[in-house]
Amino acid sequence: QVQLVESGGGLVQAGGSLRLSCAASGRTISTNVMGWFRRAPGKEREFVASISRFGSSTVYEDSVKGRFTISRDYGKYTIYLQMNSLEPEDTAVYYCAAGAMATARRRTDDYNYWGQGTQVTVSS
Repeated sequence: QVQLVESGGGLVQAGGSLRLSCAASGRTISTNVMGWFRRAPGKEREFVASISRFGSSTVYEDSVKGRFTISRDYGKYTIYLQMNSLEPEDTAVYYCAAGAMATARRRTDDYNYWGQGTQVTVSS
């Protein structure tokens, strides 16, 4: 079993930055691809970013491309989401996810484990 815990969310002004962290524990050997998703109020959960098993490949949703960067720390079994140039439209609960496959993935069905989420609020 794998547990994921997100941290780093908070309130930031438009144009500011935040760095989210997601720490994996338990059977981390089964943690390969990892990613970030988000759910804004009244909207469905959407893909944000994903990183492959060894960090060699990443994929981003178009609206965050060039502003967000996903990375991973293998020694600490942790992934990060560096969010720059934040916009009010980025306001959402951000969820960390992990899956067994090696390549970066966009679909929620490709992930087996989910964190509880961390709130990101961007003010105008």
